[in-house]
Amino acid sequence: MELLAVGVLGLLVIAAARGLGDRTGLAAPLLLVGVGTGVSLLPFTPDVTVDPELVLTAILPPLLYSAAVSMPSMNFRREFTSISGLSVALVLLTSLVLGAFLSWVVPGLSFAWGVALGAVLSPTDAVATSIARQVGLAPRVMAMLEGESLLNDATALVLLRTATVAAAASFSLPTAVASFLWSVALASVLGWVVGRANLALRARTADPTVNTAVSFAVPFVAALPAEAFGASGLVAAVVTGIVTGHGAPRYLSPAHRLSDAQNWRTLELVLEGAVFLLMGLQLSSLLAAVHAEHAGVPTALGLAGAALGLTLLVRALFVGPLLLGLRRLSRHGRALRPRVQRIDAALRDPDRRDDVASRLRRRVRGRRGEPDLDRFGTRVRRRLADLDYFLAAPVTARDGVVLVWAGMRGAITVAAAQTLPPETPDRALLVLIAFTVAALSLLLQGGTLPAVVRAVGPSRVDPLVQAEQREAVRTMLAAVPAPEDADLEPRQRRLATVRARREVLLEARDDGLYDAEALDEALGDLDAVELTLLRRH
Repeated sequence: MELLAVGVLGLLVIAAARGLGDRTGLAAPLLLVGVGTGVSLLPFTPDVTVDPELVLTAILPPLLYSAAVSMPSMNFRREFTSISGLSVALVLLTSLVLGAFLSWVVPGLSFAWGVALGAVLSPTDAVATSIARQVGLAPRVMAMLEGESLLNDATALVLLRTATVAAAASFSLPTAVASFLWSVALASVLGWVVGRANLALRARTADPTVNTAVSFAVPFVAALPAEAFGASGLVAAVVTGIVTGHGAPRYLSPAHRLSDAQNWRTLELVLEGAVFLLMGLQLSSLLAAVHAEHAGVPTALGLAGAALGLTLLVRALFVGPLLLGLRRLSRHGRALRPRVQRIDAALRDPDRRDDVASRLRRRVRGRRGEPDLDRFGTRVRRRLADLDYFLAAPVTARDGVVLVWAGMRGAITVAAAQTLPPETPDRALLVLIAFTVAALSLLLQGGTLPAVVRAVGPSRVDPLVQAEQREAVRTMLAAVPAPEDADLEPRQRRLATVRARREVLLEARDDGLYDAEALDEALGDLDAVELTLLRRH
C-alpha cells in the first residue's frame, strides 16, 4: 500500500512539473531533479537506492526507442558522419582525458578506473536533449544532438566494461576493439530485424489498442536478446526505432500511428519524469555513503566541477575541427553540385537516358546484369537533395557554441556510475562525482541554454523557409491526379486520392526532397482526412 501511494504521488508530481514547466518556461527535468533533491534532504525521508539495471534495462530502452521513432530518418542519415564522430570519437577522447585527470587528482585511483568514470561522464543524455528541443534550435543542430544522445550510450557502456576489465590487469586492446565492433554490429543487425518484424506483425493487427500494446514490448524484444549475446541493447532499441519510424507511414494505418503517438507520449512523460525524480531522490543515500567512507563531500563537489569543465573543454576542442570538416564538405558539395545536376537532367530526358545507361554499363563492366537506371536515378536525386540541404543550412561557429553547451549529462550518467563494481577504489566518491556532474550539467547548462541561445544568436528555425516548404509540399500533392476508375464511389475516390498522395509524399521523403517537418505536417493532414473519411463509413 505504501509503495502504491508513493507511485501515485510520483505520478502527480511528474504531471505537476510538466504543467508548471509549460506555464513558467522552465524545463520539467530541471524541476523534477530539484524536487527530488529537496525531498531527499528532508530528515524523515528514507534513503533511496535505485538498482541501476532498472534504469539501463527497463527505462532507457523504451525512451531511446521512442526518441528514435520520432526522429526523421532522413536527417539522421544526412548527419550520420557528425553523429558518429560525436557518439564514438568524442566519447573515447573525453573518457581518456578524464581518466588521466582523475587518476592524477584522486590518490590511489589507477588510470583504468579513471577511464571507467570518464566513460560514465562522457555520454550526453537523450532525455536531457528535450530541454534543447524547447529552445527552437536549427534542425541540423537538433539532429546532431539527438543522434549523438541516441548512440553514445553504447560507446560509453562498452568502454566502461573494457576499463573495468583493464583494472583487473587482463586488458587487451584488440579484444576491446573487437568487443566494441561486435557489440554495435550485432545490435544493429538485431535492431533492423526486430524493426522489420515489428512492422510486418503490426501491419496485420487490426485493433489499434492491441497494436500499441505490442509496440510497448518492441524495444525490449530488441534490447534483451542483444544483451544476452553480448551486444548493446540500447543500440538495438535505437535501430529498431529508426526502422519503425521510417516504415510506419507505409505499413501502419493512420489509426495505428495516432494511437501509438498518443500512448507513447504519455509513457515518455511518466518514464522521463521518473528518471529525473529518482535521480534527485538518490542524493541523500549518496551523501551517506561518501560520509561513511570519509571521502569528503567538498572534495567530490570540487572534482565534479573540474570534471564538468574539462568535459566541456574537450567537447569544444572536438566540435571546432568538426565544423571545419563540415565546411570543407560544403565547399566540395558546392563544386560537385553542377555535375550531379547534369546527370539528373540527363536521366529526366528520355533522349539522353540511353547515353547514361551506356556510360553506367562501361563503369560496371565485368559485373552481372544491366545497370538499374531507376535505382541510379533515385541515388542521384537523393544526392542532389542532400547537397541542397547542406548548402542551404551550413552549421556556423555560433551553432557550434550551442552544440557544445547543449550537450548535457543526465540519468544515464547516474545509472552507469552505480554499475561500478564493489571493488572500485573510492566507489562512493566516484558515484557522487557522477551524480554531481549530471546535476550540475542539467541545472547549469539546461537552465542557462535559452540565455546562451539569445546571446549567441545561432541558426534558428526560419518561419519563412518553413512556409515555403509547406507550400511546395502542398503544390506537389495537389498535382497528384485522382484515380480514373469510374466505378468508385465519391468517398472511395477521395480515400484512393489520399493514399496516392501519401505514397508520393513518402517517395519525396525517401528522395530527401523538402523539409522533414513540412513532410511530417503534410502526412498528418493526410492521416486526418483519411480517418475522417473512414469514420463516415
